[in-house]
Amino acid sequence: MVDGAGVKILGVVNVTADSFSDGGRYLDLDAALAHARALHADGADIIDVGGESTRPGAHRVDEAVEARRVVPLVAALAADGIDVSVDTMRAGVAAAAIEAGASFVNDVSGGRADRRMAEVVADSGLPWILMHWRPLTERAGSGPYGPEDFTHRAGQPSAYRDVVGEVSGELLAQVDAAVAAGVDPDRLILDPGLGFAKGAEHNWGLLR
Repeated sequence: MVDGAGVKILGVVNVTADSFSDGGRYLDLDAALAHARALHADGADIIDVGGESTRPGAHRVDEAVEARRVVPLVAALAADGIDVSVDTMRAGVAAAAIEAGASFVNDVSGGRADRRMAEVVADSGLPWILMHWRPLTERAGSGPYGPEDFTHRAGQPSAYRDVVGEVSGELLAQVDAAVAAGVDPDRLILDPGLGFAKGAEHNWGLLR
């Protein structure tokens, strides 16, 4: 992340059983808190806390389960004075995390999985990270979508004629929807979603 003060480093803590990188390692609150504090001590400006895996083949967990995983860690880190980003596609989880002290909302669906998310973010006034993630099948309206609706599995990237132009255009449509719902455009942070519905050649094109 980059803002007027320079680059910001996010340290990721997945309080999940099945994330591809660290699933199961930090389900215990004490272990998650120790790891998050270590990341912060090592230079992470923001700790990104997620309670639902988006790995290939992941299935959704109940909202109550996700909230139980996320909220206590957010509250403990906020009490330490550490900026926390809550990684969730659910407005209810985002609202609970905001109440617990979260400083950012990181939504990998870009606002498409839960139509209430824009209202929650607008009311909070917090920065909202919108990620690009193309669904397997477009639906009428704004969802609800979940991990099973999006193409991010290995070997199944979406087809792009112009990955930079298409991702940019789709992200800007998400921005328009967020702003129309009352979100301050200056509080939006755009994420091209490397690896989500994209193959290696798409990722390199976006990085260039």
